[in-house]
Amino acid sequence: MKVLIIGGTGEMGQWFTPFFKKRGYEVIVWGSSGKVEIAERMGVEFASDLGGAIRTSDIVIVTVPINITEKVISETAPRMKSGSLLMDFTSLKVGPTEAMKKYAPQDVEILGTHPMFGPSIPGLHGQIFILTPIEGRCDRWFPVIRALFEDDGAHIEVISPAEHDRFVSVVQGLTHFAYITIGTTFDKLDFSVNESRRFMSPVYDIMLDFVGRIVGQNPYLYAYIQMENPEVLRVHDAFMQQCSEMSSIVRKKDVEAFTAKMKEAAVHFGDTASALRRSDKLINSKIAEFDRLLDSIGQEIGVRHIYSGIVHTGIVDKVTPRTVVLECGSKMVPLKIENIRLLDEEELHEWKLGNLEHHLRDISVLIPEGADAEMIMELVSCNDNIVSIEIIDRYQGVEGTERLSVTYRVMIIGDVYVEGVQQVVERQLKGIGCSIRG
Repeated sequence: MKVLIIGGTGEMGQWFTPFFKKRGYEVIVWGSSGKVEIAERMGVEFASDLGGAIRTSDIVIVTVPINITEKVISETAPRMKSGSLLMDFTSLKVGPTEAMKKYAPQDVEILGTHPMFGPSIPGLHGQIFILTPIEGRCDRWFPVIRALFEDDGAHIEVISPAEHDRFVSVVQGLTHFAYITIGTTFDKLDFSVNESRRFMSPVYDIMLDFVGRIVGQNPYLYAYIQMENPEVLRVHDAFMQQCSEMSSIVRKKDVEAFTAKMKEAAVHFGDTASALRRSDKLINSKIAEFDRLLDSIGQEIGVRHIYSGIVHTGIVDKVTPRTVVLECGSKMVPLKIENIRLLDEEELHEWKLGNLEHHLRDISVLIPEGADAEMIMELVSCNDNIVSIEIIDRYQGVEGTERLSVTYRVMIIGDVYVEGVQQVVERQLKGIGCSIRG
């Protein structure tokens, strides 16, 4: 089955290309930038003939900026083959679905789709997809697409395009507007965000990270989310009116009015106790990782850089609220805590197995009469410092006995004292009745 992703060289296109590819689809991408090298890096074809790719694809996905989505749909939909599916991955649904209804032939199915996540996520597990099917226009493909995402752990919400745009005017429109405005307020006040981190509470720390997360992304995307959804202006008006009212109450030093407003908001919010528990969980998770780093001073740890994927291993030399310093051989390597993930013991061990240069040692023994050489090998291999063990030689009747002589080839993990591990193995072998041969 063939999938064409229009906008496939953009960030979301680059996320979904390997997603479909891994599930057996033939993926073709196209982007207005003409960046063929991105397609080559992903191991897929770049659609040099876009029209031909549209006519031969089973699924066409439009993931382009919101302001040109409807135009791209109008140019794409009429050229699609009978029985195929047209989808969009934009943050609005009324405009794109109306365009798909208008321009797609009746024998082409359509499905409005909104992935409620960005391209930085590692996988779909626990992520939300909003689907806005139009009655009578997605009977065959809807269950296929729903199963595709659900089988990978995504949660599906099915609503109408109008409901979608109304909800996201708050879910995205209000939250982005508030965070961006906090960021512009920092700028207006010439307020030092970095300096303020010296005095931050956990809640302020998390809020700063969300502000930075939003203002540090593609500003055009966030501008279109604000400007292309007509529902957003109504939300802005309500938000600014409430800001004005609350500021007026503060200026008047009207404590009763302030507390009444806050109580009313809490009642409308609903389950504030659950919100407190969930936010405590988020705060405590940040504290717990920091505590683990503190407890590891003087010990070996492994951390994976979130963005580069590089694993650093070393002895923890120093931990501050923002950084951890690892002693890696003769070098001191400082790392920002927000940029790393601490590996657990099993992950660190697996990384060592796959990435270090290991050592080989051959150990020859006479095993007890009636003993099983393979069973002895299994017992010895339980040592965590042993990568693998195999029998490379065996023969019967050595040194005037009927005992079996076996040579075990032991691969020892690359960052340990090799002779020490070999001595442990030899003691184990002697302990079960083997005699070490010189």
